[in-house]
Amino acid sequence: MIRALYDWTMRLADHPRSLRALGVVSFVESSFFPIPPDVLMVPMIIARPSRAWVIATVALVTSVLGGLLGYLIGAVLWDAVGQPILEFYGKTDAADDFAARFNDYGAWAVLIAGITPFPFKVITIMSGWTGLSLPIFIASAIVARGIRFFVVAGLLWQFGAPMRDFIERRLGLVFTLFMTLLIGGFALVKYL
Repeated sequence: MIRALYDWTMRLADHPRSLRALGVVSFVESSFFPIPPDVLMVPMIIARPSRAWVIATVALVTSVLGGLLGYLIGAVLWDAVGQPILEFYGKTDAADDFAARFNDYGAWAVLIAGITPFPFKVITIMSGWTGLSLPIFIASAIVARGIRFFVVAGLLWQFGAPMRDFIERRLGLVFTLFMTLLIGGFALVKYL
């Protein structure tokens, strides 16, 4: 099953509309969708290493734009949309305490969440809800997502062929590590 999913993803990664698909996934992941854009970005770069920088740029731009939607959800649509999303992630109980401290460290929160497997959408919504300075939010998001996507692109561009070979030979292990990071990021939300 994992092999079939991997093969399908690799075919999708080389599809003419793959950049659009990556843009959509990257945009919605930054505001409400639980699956990170790396699911498409990594196979896209492995399939076509010459496009690594274009792929990273699309992921960066659409992720920051999606982050602005998350910010808007927190700032304008908190009661109708933002609060239910944070309830889904189990963050409403600590929201008031978190809001009081958030703006002191808001830029760092955006940076850390933007680079790590921590769900970025939680921070984008909280940034809007707490009224984090929009220029600080945008700058932090650009730096964080730029680091994340361009480091991945650079590594895959440089070591793509050996990494593809490693992934294909140890697909079960790679899938398990990816799922562990993804689930760990969501679990971390409950403890912050």
